[in-house]
Amino acid sequence: MRISLIVTTYERPHALAAVLATVATQQRAPDEVLVADDGSGAATRAVVERFAAHSRAPVAYMRQEHAGFRVARLRNLAIAASRGDYLVLIDGDMLLHADFIADHAAVARPGDFVQGVRIPLDDPGTQAALATPTLPACRATPRGTRGLRRLYGLRSPLLARACRKLANPVVAIKSCNFALWRADVVAVNGFNEDFVGWGPEDKEFAARLTHSGCSRRTLIFGGIAWHLHHPPASRDRRAANDALLAATLADRTIRCRHGLDAHPANPAVWL
Repeated sequence: MRISLIVTTYERPHALAAVLATVATQQRAPDEVLVADDGSGAATRAVVERFAAHSRAPVAYMRQEHAGFRVARLRNLAIAASRGDYLVLIDGDMLLHADFIADHAAVARPGDFVQGVRIPLDDPGTQAALATPTLPACRATPRGTRGLRRLYGLRSPLLARACRKLANPVVAIKSCNFALWRADVVAVNGFNEDFVGWGPEDKEFAARLTHSGCSRRTLIFGGIAWHLHHPPASRDRRAANDALLAATLADRTIRCRHGLDAHPANPAVWL
């Protein structure tokens, strides 16, 4: 199984550098890393080039011009350029446990997509983690985290296997830690590019995967990642995007009209 790790980013090069530092520490390295940039300045590409110079895996960089929040299109660009048969999607503000890729590889099963979890860091915790992203200290339960999320930092392969279905109702769909087979992505035509602005393009994508016959698994007690704090994105398109999700659910849509097949050419620069 060849694993492609896809990282999306926008104008946060310091955070991206920290994330890529944790990618470099993976016990099971991805077979390739693709960084998809939503129109950032030159500093972001410089971060990727520095990482690529020492990476154990091939590294690709692709960039679209920034025209609002277009993460659905950005992910499709990276998916079109990827060469692996299994895709792991993260955001460029997610610090990865050293066994993150290994944990995802362990639970990959044909016909399933996998929802992982995230541990939110508060602002002081974020600043500390940015300073030393790969140190064990950043793996502690962050200050301000309550309830079930306090358990997300516990890694246990045995519990991960036991909870792979039980946790489905508890963990929301979020594409910041998400994995699936490339063939299943192609079958639903990738992410729906009618989504512009924040949310819920990931939930709509998961709904179409379910309609196509895929089953959901939730990776908890494994695939651990810490989410760096940032101000929330604008919700000004939320109502329109919620309507797109509602239509997909009502019609049991499988393939979106404006998706992956709009990007047949490889848009990546391999560094």
